[in-house]
Amino acid sequence: MPKILDRLLLFVYSLSIGIITVITILLVTNAVPFEWSKYSEKTLITAVIITAALLFLLSIRFFYISVKRERNSLPSIDQRTEYGDIQISVETIENLSYKAASRVRGIRDVKTRIRITDSGLEIVVRALVDGESSIPALTEEVQKQVHDHVEEITGIPVSYVSVYIANLVQSPAIKSRVE
Repeated sequence: MPKILDRLLLFVYSLSIGIITVITILLVTNAVPFEWSKYSEKTLITAVIITAALLFLLSIRFFYISVKRERNSLPSIDQRTEYGDIQISVETIENLSYKAASRVRGIRDVKTRIRITDSGLEIVVRALVDGESSIPALTEEVQKQVHDHVEEITGIPVSYVSVYIANLVQSPAIKSRVE
């Protein structure tokens, strides 16, 4: 319910700002003739103060919502055991995948992404290789290591491990001195 209310308030706020902006532009450019003398100064000041106060209160509300951090917003995988509930963050699984892939000799600069599906975890590993080893053998070893390590440590089934070899590791250029 609070999220629907916040969306409704944001809609009203955005609409109000848009209308006020359009009216201001029309009045300033004299596109719409307006006689200020018809209205008392007190009425105009009261209307401006009420409008400004409402917009200020809505601004404070939206600022609070943007700064507030919800505990439930961090993605995690929930498991129920006979002893209670377990929550494992996606970041933890990404780090486990990183650790397993980094152990494979010939793999460098590893990055991992996790996607949660009904059939289990889908893990995408992006890495650079040293260019000294067979890429099919390296990728197969990375897939096996990541799959086995994540399943063993978390107990969560891994349905798919994809390995993307982005490039070769660039070795530093060694400048030879000519004397």
